[in-house]
Amino acid sequence: MLLEEMRYIHEDLERLEQGISDRMAEEPKHIRDRLNRDHEVAQLLEQIQKQSAELLPFYEDKSRERSKEILQISAGDPFEEFTRQVADIREHHARYPNEQAENSEQWYRPHKGGDDQPLLVESMFSGEEAYGRYFDLLGCHESYLNLPNVKRLAYMQYLDVFDNFRSGYGGVKRVDKLTDQYFNYLGDLMGYLESFMLRTRPLENLDKVFSGWEKEFETAWDQDEVSGWEREKASAKKATSARTTTTPEAVWCEACEKEFKNENVYNGHLSGRKHIKAAELLAPKSGPDETNGGHTSLAFRLRERAVADREFRIKKLTAAMSTERDDTRVNVERRQGMTERERAQELENLFNLTADQQNNAAEEEEEDGGDDKVYNPLKLPLAWDGKPIPFWLYRLHGLGQEFPCEICGNFVYRGRRAFDKHFNETNHITNLKRLGITNTHLFRDITSIEEAVRLWDKIQRDQKKTTLDDGAIVQMEDAEGNVMPEKVYLDLQKQGLL
Repeated sequence: MLLEEMRYIHEDLERLEQGISDRMAEEPKHIRDRLNRDHEVAQLLEQIQKQSAELLPFYEDKSRERSKEILQISAGDPFEEFTRQVADIREHHARYPNEQAENSEQWYRPHKGGDDQPLLVESMFSGEEAYGRYFDLLGCHESYLNLPNVKRLAYMQYLDVFDNFRSGYGGVKRVDKLTDQYFNYLGDLMGYLESFMLRTRPLENLDKVFSGWEKEFETAWDQDEVSGWEREKASAKKATSARTTTTPEAVWCEACEKEFKNENVYNGHLSGRKHIKAAELLAPKSGPDETNGGHTSLAFRLRERAVADREFRIKKLTAAMSTERDDTRVNVERRQGMTERERAQELENLFNLTADQQNNAAEEEEEDGGDDKVYNPLKLPLAWDGKPIPFWLYRLHGLGQEFPCEICGNFVYRGRRAFDKHFNETNHITNLKRLGITNTHLFRDITSIEEAVRLWDKIQRDQKKTTLDDGAIVQMEDAEGNVMPEKVYLDLQKQGLL
């Protein structure tokens, strides 16, 4: 029965391919349905790999059973083999008389809107994530605030700097990064970002991407090119110890990375708990331990490598999901202007948006011929769900104000925020360069082509006035002692007057 089993697997593979084709034929409008389709396709692709792995040994035929069965069918009496297989089938059904026959045609078909089966993505995302549109870093932000010696950043500020690990931004000092608390914080942040990418990009080969990042980090670490984790050379330490202070009386503390006003203040802080802890962390970096053959320095470097690896991975993950990060920042800013009741209502509407409602709405639109329009008498901008935004939000962002820009082809920007933002966009900068204007930073808030050209001509004239002529700087003296510019002297000399 090997040939029958091979035929069954090939038939199943064709059904899997047809299921993928049926799902990819239509493009869902809602992000939830589109993401659910991608997860279903990923499961079907995984099933294809499993079925192909089961089929491969049959073609290799190491036990020669397939060849024997083919030989038996071709050389022997075909009706005898057929009768034997029919007897086996009857014996199986006599042994299991109540076994129900399954309709294999229904296994891989797409679920219709009327099905009661829940979507795969219903339990994958939290309400804050909105089916993979935004980050939910509230837990990571709370863990960050519990770290010692960090800035108390609000959630909006944290979204801007959570991948910037330089001291003074989103990170802490190098000596404070080697604590278990900071290492666990990086692990939670990296784990969330990887999980978010796996949930939102099920059709991408993320294992290959992660392995590529790992190789890139190993290469950079071996060449000592990881930003913020370079190995400190002896010369660099001497230069650091001889750091120039702001005043002659000031003293620099290498362990605390801080300058003190005078030596008395410096001596007073030496007994402090922060300095003692920082000095203990800095001690292994001073050089290998001679008593144990440098094992202390090696272990310290391995510990730094583990922290640097997680920071490097977080930077790569954030850069790969920059769109989701920007959308999260805008969404948090929008939700901060809403009341608690409006937030709860929005979250409830998001969870109540089921596939049945969408399919029913689509059928109604088809029946009405597309004549059903959204009631929007104030002509408010539409939100992501296709409905007009609240009027208070419309007034909060000043969307009632229109700002035309002649340089951008008389395009009208609604709201001061969009108008200010467009001066740094490629379209506006490209149009200025077409007018011959290269220094575009000086033309902010200028939308008229005539004003821009007039200002650029004035800048060019002022630059010509301030440009000094080299011939007027160099002075020459003739035989009679008369002093004159070099240009005048050369002209007179050519005329033979000197």
